[in-house]
Amino acid sequence: MIHADGLQLINFSSNDYLGLSNHPMVVQAAQDALAQHGLGSGASRLVSGDAPVFHELEHALAEWKGYEAALLVGSGTLANIGLLHAIAGRHDVLFTDRLIHASLVDGARLSTAKVKRFPHRDVGALENILRSTQAHRRIIVTDGVFSMDGDIAPLSELMHLAMEYDALLIVDDAHGTGTMPDPRGACAMAGLSGSDRLVEIGTFGKAFGGYGAFILGSQPFIDGLRQRLRTMIYSTALPCAIAQAMLVALGLIREGTLTARLQRNIETFRRCSEGLPVTASPSAIQPVILGEDTRALAMAEKLRKKGFFVPAIRPPTVPEGTSRLRITLSSLHDTEEIAHLLEAIRTCLHE
Repeated sequence: MIHADGLQLINFSSNDYLGLSNHPMVVQAAQDALAQHGLGSGASRLVSGDAPVFHELEHALAEWKGYEAALLVGSGTLANIGLLHAIAGRHDVLFTDRLIHASLVDGARLSTAKVKRFPHRDVGALENILRSTQAHRRIIVTDGVFSMDGDIAPLSELMHLAMEYDALLIVDDAHGTGTMPDPRGACAMAGLSGSDRLVEIGTFGKAFGGYGAFILGSQPFIDGLRQRLRTMIYSTALPCAIAQAMLVALGLIREGTLTARLQRNIETFRRCSEGLPVTASPSAIQPVILGEDTRALAMAEKLRKKGFFVPAIRPPTVPEGTSRLRITLSSLHDTEEIAHLLEAIRTCLHE
């Protein structure tokens, strides 16, 4: 639920996919760490802000995801901007999907590398660009689950191209981790986790219900980032309370029960949304494409009056002419709430 302007609304817009932000075990872990360590870490990790719990969490994430090492960062945006700035130089080329997250776009712009964009999920077009491009280093950049459309990158095909053209593949799987049939996310689903050509980014702000981010890769790669990732080096470290809570959240995700419940809700939504202008998204992100800004805004307001919080998403966040309701499903939703939402959408579309 969300409370706004005196109304109590069913929230269908949160990225808290598993409801862990209010899970009693997660909250208790944070409270216990606050009592022991206080609120702030007091400095960057390379000065005096480091703590054993950070390394414990990094080790647990790497082991779960199937990588040699992990590095905690303050947020997903800091991870993405800092990562591309750290590894891409003026003799390198970044090959980016046109619909990557804004933080990856910004990271590409801030790097000194040349950027070549390829049409969304178009492997053939990417191969043509790779074939015709000379570079010191090639780096393919994509989301795992795309945040506005909910579709999934063709990761197996992208890895094939990375191997054929001697490229590194970077995948931001913020919306895939914890939400897919394999809770480890899109890279694991594609059987790619742990490849020495793969770097994966994840966040704690989505399925983990917290805040912060992590980068996964080979041990030498992560060791290098500890010395080069400016957005980590020159930022105050995360609070110990966050790291301790995220360790507990990781344990709950690994059990699989919450993810299985979310998957059932996704199946229910897909089955019951026939006839609505929804995309073919297999994920917890279910866009209802409405086209014009005014139509999306009007629909959001009508749904608000019917007790649902589903804000309109408009350009420049999405392309012109594709304004939408971005519905996000959670393990906390029940079948009745999903049915009532879909009924309300149908009613509003016919008005």
